[in-house]
Amino acid sequence: MNGPAPDSATLTLRMALKSNNLPGLETALYDVSTPGNRLYGQHLTKEEVEGFVAPSSETKSAVDEWLSANGIQATTISPAGDWLGFTIEVSKANELFKTEFSVFTNEATGDQTIRTLAYSLPADLQSHINLVHPTVAFPLKSISPPLVFTPIDKSIKTASAPTLDAAPAACNVTAVNPACIQALYGIPATAGSQTASQIGVTGFLDQFAQNADLSSFLEVFRPDLTPAPAFTVQSIDGGTDTQGPGNASIGANLEIQYTIGVAGGIPVTFISVGNNNEGGDLDGALTILNFFIDETTLPQVLSINYGFNEPDLPTALANQLCDAHMQLGARGISNLFASGNGGVSGFQSQTCTTFVPTFPSGCPFVTSVGATQGFAPEIAASSSTGENFGDTYDGLFNRTGRGFPDISAQGANIVIFNGGNAGLVDGTFASTPIIASTIALINAERLQAGKSVLGFLNPLIYSTPGLFTDITLGNNPGCDTLGFPATTGWDSVTGLGTPIFSALSALP
Repeated sequence: MNGPAPDSATLTLRMALKSNNLPGLETALYDVSTPGNRLYGQHLTKEEVEGFVAPSSETKSAVDEWLSANGIQATTISPAGDWLGFTIEVSKANELFKTEFSVFTNEATGDQTIRTLAYSLPADLQSHINLVHPTVAFPLKSISPPLVFTPIDKSIKTASAPTLDAAPAACNVTAVNPACIQALYGIPATAGSQTASQIGVTGFLDQFAQNADLSSFLEVFRPDLTPAPAFTVQSIDGGTDTQGPGNASIGANLEIQYTIGVAGGIPVTFISVGNNNEGGDLDGALTILNFFIDETTLPQVLSINYGFNEPDLPTALANQLCDAHMQLGARGISNLFASGNGGVSGFQSQTCTTFVPTFPSGCPFVTSVGATQGFAPEIAASSSTGENFGDTYDGLFNRTGRGFPDISAQGANIVIFNGGNAGLVDGTFASTPIIASTIALINAERLQAGKSVLGFLNPLIYSTPGLFTDITLGNNPGCDTLGFPATTGWDSVTGLGTPIFSALSALP
């Protein structure tokens, strides 16, 4: 802390108002997502969701009167009216929130920001306002799993693995590609003529998916896709998709190549989130969620490989973001997130005395994806982040939260093209687009048969046995422990296991 912020400095704030019926929305989400419920598959419209989320007239009036009395003109910045935005000078903010905003310097980067450590709201407004952001939320970059790119020969395609007799012939012990994924999980090569099913993948600050790298990847691994599919770019908050070998991003290329490469024929949109905000990727996460919520038509599957270590987020903001995912799930969107690459130490390996959960994986309204490796048998990848219940490591993790991940897919020795070179990457960053492709292909079949898309997956997958291959070997060490073991049934390394396409395809 460098001292008090100048009185004349300005703050751009967002205020989240209480919704009129979030419990009702949660009930509706589970009704439309649970097999056997009479409403299963009858996903809500944008307008129906907004009816649950909008603040009550009492809340709106109380907050409007308070802001107006203090000379503040706020703008509605969400479709349901549950978020307001306004600009205010520090001197007024100090008075309004009974606090003192200060200048803080990030020791690692030298960047300065104005924040406070606590703030207050009038007693009669505390039942109407959830939070004011970014008062106590410091700028935060998403923690992508550390992706190491190991160059390999560009000519590598497929080869048998003679030491792994049960492995599909398309799988090479040193390089996993789309043909291996298809053989391992029984995934068909194309979606046929069905293009109503769509996938959205996201790139945050400086994540650029390359057209040239995609073309090289498809030429080697999916020459059957003719003409070679491309992806659409959607810009949010000034996001771009700058092309050129020097702008190649491992994560963005991985997501694009393994959605298009595995789900051949399914339209893919690369959603690039820029940096027109003060809060880094944390504000980007809020921005992209409000963007999705405001869209009338959305990709039915979202592969969103950003995340944070949960302790870095203020609880009120984490809850608000989680509730936004509930809104998307109610509309029939499958939200998929990488669980992390640090075992029980969070998004990436770190020194820790207690286990570190990741966000949004801990949110009950998303589907968290872990990683596996090997083929005969497929085992848990040691980096797959997760948290468990039970007495093991009691005191090292929060037993009142939810266990994750939910499901898994291959996440080791995944071959991609990046900056014109072929190479291998590891991690749940790879597993997530593989699962996204699987679900999108299932959705394509369902839409072609006149059925609803799968939507929010968790009620379905936890109530329907036989959809996944149980992974029972491996563990996820971290924080000077062996972490949790992969066991029979659900476990906090691989969840329920890896997909069986034929079983998912046979769902009514």
